[in-house]
Amino acid sequence: MSVSQKCLCCVKYLMFVFNLIFWLGGCGLFGVGVWLSFTQAEFSSLPLSFPSLSAANLLLVAGGITMVTGFLGCLGALKEQRCLLSMFFVILLFLVLTEVTLVLVIHVFHDKMDSKAQAELKEGMKTYTSELGLKNSWDNVQKMFKCCGVTNKTDWYEVLNGTLPSSCCSVGTEKCDTGWSEPCYQKARRWLLNNIHSVLVFGVCMGVVQILALIFSMQMYCQILHAEKNLD
Repeated sequence: MSVSQKCLCCVKYLMFVFNLIFWLGGCGLFGVGVWLSFTQAEFSSLPLSFPSLSAANLLLVAGGITMVTGFLGCLGALKEQRCLLSMFFVILLFLVLTEVTLVLVIHVFHDKMDSKAQAELKEGMKTYTSELGLKNSWDNVQKMFKCCGVTNKTDWYEVLNGTLPSSCCSVGTEKCDTGWSEPCYQKARRWLLNNIHSVLVFGVCMGVVQILALIFSMQMYCQILHAEKNLD
């Protein structure tokens, strides 16, 4: 076996291993997204700006794309086809650039995004008495987080003519006068941030794997091209 063939074989298996890890990581992200979707199913009638629901949808999309990309990379490595490798490289590069852009946008515009999300939730509160699904979602949120309203319990006064829903108080309270003091949006957001550290660490690890997969795919592409020229 020539030196170039040995290099190609080495890069091939390295790329396969990294893409297998990449694919497994995508399965993990997708699984966490499914779990979060099911555990937060009682909030499904709320606008998608609600922090936990946004995270669930983001993980589902990211996990699905990662799984497909990882599979394409594994297939390209095993088949040693330049077409598959170039397709994998382009898709993965686009995915990495999208991730970096998304992180930057969230970092720069997080205050505006929070304001927009809170405005949407307040607007949705107006149908609390007419939509059973929305009513159940809000009641579940307030009971789970022991909170009241979006930014303040007074958010309910315009909706319920100066009163509060019973879910703003302890279970079993017939009439709710005072209600929980903490707002739901901030408490849900804080809950999400407190439980997302492991996901962030996992995301950083996946980012490193993505960069290595890009390097190995390009290296393998060049090795295959070089081997084909030698055969000619």
